[in-house]
Amino acid sequence: MVTTEPQLKENLTQWEYLALNSELNIADGHARQALSPGQQKIVNELPVLWAESEQRPVQQIESEAHQAYFTLLGQHSYPAQPGRVLSCYSSSVSMEILARSLSAAVGKVALVHPTFDNIADLLRGNGLELVPVEEDALHGADLPAELLSSVGCVFVTTPNNPTGRVLAEERLRRLAEQCAEHGIVLALDTSFRGFDAAAHYDHYAVLQEAGCRWVVIEDTGKLWPTLDLKAGLLVFSEDIGLPVEKIYSDILLGVSPLILALIREFSRDAAEGGLADLHAFILHNRSVVRRTLAGVEGVSFPDPESRSSVERVAFAGRTGTEVWEELQRHHVFALPCRQFHWAEPSDGDHMVRIALARSTEPLEQSVQVLRTVLETR
Repeated sequence: MVTTEPQLKENLTQWEYLALNSELNIADGHARQALSPGQQKIVNELPVLWAESEQRPVQQIESEAHQAYFTLLGQHSYPAQPGRVLSCYSSSVSMEILARSLSAAVGKVALVHPTFDNIADLLRGNGLELVPVEEDALHGADLPAELLSSVGCVFVTTPNNPTGRVLAEERLRRLAEQCAEHGIVLALDTSFRGFDAAAHYDHYAVLQEAGCRWVVIEDTGKLWPTLDLKAGLLVFSEDIGLPVEKIYSDILLGVSPLILALIREFSRDAAEGGLADLHAFILHNRSVVRRTLAGVEGVSFPDPESRSSVERVAFAGRTGTEVWEELQRHHVFALPCRQFHWAEPSDGDHMVRIALARSTEPLEQSVQVLRTVLETR
């Protein structure tokens, strides 16, 4: 039996795991809303995609999936030549490959703070020392030369999880130039890119023009409710100087062509209007959350400009863990924010994160329970 004692949870994924069997799961950031009509049509054609995946070369299907996904999100300068985009079964697998690759050449990484804790955990688990870079410093001006001289990599999540902040094009350009000047790697996790048009400028053009060594992790799993049939895409510069391909081959051979065919078709559907519909859906669900919690004393929303598929809710008095305990008694599961703040956990003590990629009715029901919990003293 899985225990639900909150003090036993050491990372955010363990919290999310507890919610998987609940109808009122607003914890994990994976897409769990109902299929759109266009997506349902794709699912209905799974036997056709299965036959195609059996008959056609995997490399052709993979290339088509990459092209459809990257161009959907404005990444027209992605390196399309074979071997420069490695398909993995999840972004966490991509992250593990990157962390192991970095550990072969780097001792210290500057990592944005806060961010999803498995990034910090996987980097530390591979022997890397971490230096926190606060979001305001990252978005505000050049990073200090002393910092860049002391690390081998700068790691940025954009849009960030959980805050939704997007690194603007000129800030990315300058950061990439700084990394080039110091001869260090710039790593980006863009898993939530699809939700914010501000993140759809061509990152790969900026990185290539700046001349730095770079790695980017993309993730299809946040966008579409495909029952976790997804891919993490690990993309890297030609001169990366890390054993990325070798470590990839140590871990996996590739991704199922059926999954790649699904990504291709879901990307094409999104390009024909599905992505705009998704943006409107997330915007509506965010308004449901804010409207339902409006007027509750001490409640605020720390990320008013976020377009991502998650929403932080801050409150006075109780901790996020205490609120989680009350919610789960009603079979509602949100995500305490303490562990997003991997360097200063207390900074996240009085917040929970709510997943918005859910059908609206159970989301509204869950947030109504949250309101009741927060109003109960």
